[in-house]
Amino acid sequence: MTPERDPDCLFCQIVAGEIPATVIAEDERTIAFMDINPASRGHALVIPRAHARDVHDIDTDDLRAVAATAQTVAARVIERLGAAGVNLLNSSGAAAWQTVFHFHMHVIPRYEGDPLRLPWVPASGDMAQIAAAGEQLKP
Repeated sequence: MTPERDPDCLFCQIVAGEIPATVIAEDERTIAFMDINPASRGHALVIPRAHARDVHDIDTDDLRAVAATAQTVAARVIERLGAAGVNLLNSSGAAAWQTVFHFHMHVIPRYEGDPLRLPWVPASGDMAQIAAAGEQLKP
């Protein structure tokens, strides 16, 4: 069965392999990949394979699967990147800072003394650092 998708959706294009991403975890319902505009080192996104606009639109089983994958990725950033904590963040709607309208959960590693305040202002990250952190987070 092919998951529902929106051909104009950036994240659906990542799921379909049409846009490259540093994938760090995936299963039949979810895919996790590195955010290219990271708030901190190791910042990843977890999405359902099936298109859902936001938390109000996502299938309950897909939401559970995203939460489980986010938990796995959160454990990896602690174990492998030495993060002191993790923020799990979902933004639902433009007023809540949602910019890509495909449900996604941010897994944002936090480090002692880091200056990050939410919401962060997304800016392009160093692709080599993103790839290196992604390699450390793969199974």
